[in-house]
Amino acid sequence: MPPVDPTEVDLVFRGRKVVRDRALIMAIINRTTDSFFDQGATFGEEEAQNAISRAVAAGADVIDIGGVRAEAGPEVSTGEEIDRVAPVVQWARETYPDLFISVDTWRREVGEEVCRVGADIINDSWAAAEPELMDVAAKYGTGYICTHTGGQAPRTVPVRPRYEDVVATVVEETVRLAELAAAKGVPRGGILIDPTLGILYGKDTDYNVTLLRHVRAFVDTGWPVLMAISNKDFIGEILDADLEDRMVGTLAATAYAANAGAVMFRAHHVRETRQVAEMIATINGSRPPSRPYQWTA
Repeated sequence: MPPVDPTEVDLVFRGRKVVRDRALIMAIINRTTDSFFDQGATFGEEEAQNAISRAVAAGADVIDIGGVRAEAGPEVSTGEEIDRVAPVVQWARETYPDLFISVDTWRREVGEEVCRVGADIINDSWAAAEPELMDVAAKYGTGYICTHTGGQAPRTVPVRPRYEDVVATVVEETVRLAELAAAKGVPRGGILIDPTLGILYGKDTDYNVTLLRHVRAFVDTGWPVLMAISNKDFIGEILDADLEDRMVGTLAATAYAANAGAVMFRAHHVRETRQVAEMIATINGSRPPSRPYQWTA
């Protein structure tokens, strides 16, 4: 099957058209005390700001700021989530005017506040658990990411999943949400679908591998595809790799999905993920080399 050129998909976030020659890189910024990857290293406001600056320097196109860990754990109120996320969004908007800013939330009130201070994308991490979040995206003209969680409520302990056809099920559900978002007035150019890999979202390793193997099925829907692969448990299970040793597996999976036409990758390792996206784009012909060979006379 021939590769798909992700640059042929027009993306528009809050009225700004994205010009690119490769898949985009979305850097993960956690304002949480207990994130699985960094264990609270960027919880402090200054630490989060520094992480954003490092991500921009490493080549991030988008930053994705989250204030609540996805796993079950201590309650984080709506007010606390806003206090964690909104000031960082405002700082990033003022400091990096051209940067695209995403916020990972499922709450309408959080979406309203972060859009008010400058967010460009709402990453609805729990599959429209609060459908009114789509209305917020429509009101501000932001992007909106449609996810699949197997019907689980936010931050609940996952149950063992059972799908007759996991690809068909996840395609159907994410496309349904995309069409609903468009019907509510979210700009079509800003709506992405995300297969939402990971045990937290109702997929065991076999299902995750199957979805990754069939990224093209999501691309072929015509909706832009975001992949959130970075350092997830299934990579550790496949490679028998602890958390600190999953980057190579992450990048291999990233290359596979980039070749299939995914347009954005949510990543912890920004520089390395961008290099993978650039390599795939150059191999497939949508991006020239950064430093062409200089022939001598």
